[in-house]
Amino acid sequence: MAFQIITVNKVRERFPLAGKGVWSNVSDADWGSWIWQQQQRIKSMAQLEKAINVTDEERLAFEKSNEMFHMGITPYYATLMDKDDPNCPVRLQSVPKIGELTILPEDLEDPLAEERDMPVPGITHRYPDRVLFYTTHNCPVYCRHCTRKRKVSDPSTSAQLQQLEGGLKYIENTKTIRDVIISGGDPLSLGDDRLEWILSRLRACDHIETIRLGSRNLVTLPFRITDAFVAMLRKYHPIHINTHFNHPKECTREAFDTAARLADAGCTLGNQTVLLKGVNDAPVIMKELMHRLMLMRIRPYYIYQCDLSQGISHFRTPIEKGIEIIEHLRGHTSGLCVPQF
Repeated sequence: MAFQIITVNKVRERFPLAGKGVWSNVSDADWGSWIWQQQQRIKSMAQLEKAINVTDEERLAFEKSNEMFHMGITPYYATLMDKDDPNCPVRLQSVPKIGELTILPEDLEDPLAEERDMPVPGITHRYPDRVLFYTTHNCPVYCRHCTRKRKVSDPSTSAQLQQLEGGLKYIENTKTIRDVIISGGDPLSLGDDRLEWILSRLRACDHIETIRLGSRNLVTLPFRITDAFVAMLRKYHPIHINTHFNHPKECTREAFDTAARLADAGCTLGNQTVLLKGVNDAPVIMKELMHRLMLMRIRPYYIYQCDLSQGISHFRTPIEKGIEIIEHLRGHTSGLCVPQF
């Protein structure tokens, strides 16, 4: 046991502590509270200007885009931004850019046709044995490359109790379903009681084998993974969690500790990275990210080509870029580090 603790601590030391940044006067209790982090999200230009040196382009992009897709950044995630570099990979993912105002003819409001395959509100049932269960419109950080911009951050798309009940009844009555992906928004924006209600209903179904939680909280709000939350998850195993690290800069000590808490509790962890121009479209960056994920006990699962969502064309790379990255991973690092593209 002592050897194990020493080994874990040596690995942990390789991950930088994010710290509090400009929130240094905030108490440790508040800083480590996921509720406080949600309440104190950066949503306005005045708040943003306290965290970074905002450029004229960012200011204009915020003014023009905020009605279409709100800005929301947790204080924790904001500390990862370089305050002087507008091309910081964390900043590119969270602060509006002028490219969001460009809507190309090929851009789609619903690029994955999720609404087309929706038998009841909140359930996308495309493949015979699995469904996606939309449970909330909320996220700790509204990623600028979001594929669900049509819904995420929009209160009118909130999944009310009646919609959640309708989705659960559809799953309970459709015996061909064996795999449920709980998604959003970010489902961990819901409280423990609401999440446990959903998990308990799913585990009560004899035909449901696999339950997946899709969450970026490990990246943007690691304090959400509390001891109480982890204890609740243990009751409904097997639980699989897919998260969304896009750059090594997001792999902090706080994120490491959160991943360790989930892995130690028996959850399997996978990562779905989106290929983003200017953020991670270089083999050396992707290789470093995959290595750091493996140290965190998070298995690289997918690298996604950026979807044809409206207003994110400035993030898209050619298909060849993804192939190049896979070619620089395969054979140049262990197979466990090579995701599917």
